[in-house]
This record gives sequence, C-alpha cells and structure tokens, in this order.
Amino acid sequence: MNISAEQVWNTCGYVRLSREDGDKEESNSVTGQKDLIRDYMTRYPELRECGMKVDDGYTGSNFDRPAFHEMMAEVKAGKINCIVVKDLSRFGRDHLGVGEYLEQLFPFLGVRFIAINDNYDSLHSNAESDELVIPFKNLIKNTRHLGGVNC
Repeated sequence: MNISAEQVWNTCGYVRLSREDGDKEESNSVTGQKDLIRDYMTRYPELRECGMKVDDGYTGSNFDRPAFHEMMAEVKAGKINCIVVKDLSRFGRDHLGVGEYLEQLFPFLGVRFIAINDNYDSLHSNAESDELVIPFKNLIKNTRHLGGVNC
C-alpha cells in the first residue's frame, strides 16, 4: 500500500456476531468487540473514529449483512478509508471473499484494514507472505468454527 503512516485515517469499527456464535453471549460479545476496537483506536491517534457498524445475528459465511453494506457504501463514497475488526472471522468466514476484499478491493480503494487479534495491518503488511498467511489463518478459524469450537 502506497500510503503515508502519518496521515489521519477515517476509521470505522466493524462488529459481527452470528446466532451460531452463542445466543446468550451476543450482547456481551458485541460490547466486548466494540470495546476492544475503541481501545485499539485510542492507542493510535491517527485513527479517527467515524463510526461503528454492527451486524448482530448475521452469519459470516456471506457478505449479505445490512451494516456491512452501509460501511461499504461509506467506503465507496470516500467517507471511510480504514476498517478495524477484532479478527478476520468477524469480517467474514468466506475465506475466498475475505481474500478478495483484502488483496484486491481494499488496496484498489486505498483502504487500510486492521484485524487486531490477528496482528494484521494492511499498512504494514508484506504482500508476498500475507498472500499465504492471511487466507491460511482465516481457513483455520473457519475450520475450528465448523467443528463446534467458537472462535
């Protein structure tokens, strides 16, 4: 990504929790994700919060989610140029779709993407190693999720 680290980033936090992730814990987990993202942003003054989008009760197996669509409309309108998530599985569980966003669409649009718990920041990524590591991490998380283990 050919962007200056000193620039101010119009940042949107994105939170997703599906019913399969645990009905009793939904509100606490959504709150926990929001708190984690906001805490992260306070440690990086170049990240200016411009919103927090929440898809509570939506699967990550596709991108047909209302808050996700709102966020992407704001990205395309130039209002948001950075997205922060707890981890890749919160963004999506379709590893091919996630890869398309991370490797093609976001770089084309100049969008910085941060997955906190995966220690991924597209501003500081190594394109060659990320081509293997990011899809592999996403695939492993999805495999664990399908096996009944909550990620």
